Amino acid sequence: MSDAVNGTTSACDNASASGDLAILLLDGGYERAHYALVLAASGLALGRSVVLFAAGRGVHALARDWQGLRDVRQDAEMAARGVATFATLRDAVVELECTLLACEAGLRLCGLGHEALLPSVRVAGVPTFLDAARGRQVITL
Repeated sequence: MSDAVNGTTSACDNASASGDLAILLLDGGYERAHYALVLAASGLALGRSVVLFAAGRGVHALARDWQGLRDVRQDAEMAARGVATFATLRDAVVELECTLLACEAGLRLCGLGHEALLPSVRVAGVPTFLDAARGRQVITL
């Protein structure tokens, strides 16, 4: 909040003013990957531009078959409790035109080829992510 008395701006104002998002998904677990998609979909729905960079074992989140994530059984629990499933969120993120990047080294680590990824995913390295993240609010999961 802005303070009219002393002219200062709070962290909340700075965060909301930053606009676009860059999400770095490092973890290969379902819960963090699911939440990365929640954040991306929410940002896109609010009209923010979003870049999602999956690195390490997190690249499984951008694979056609995302079952390589740890604890994927949680998806059934999400559905049973009325929470958006992984596939629903990922479809929304793709439809809303999120920039999806998969780390080349992460793909090698997981033994995945480029063909294992969703068609809208671009393979890139850390320098590409850092360039795309410039000036954006960065969230790491």
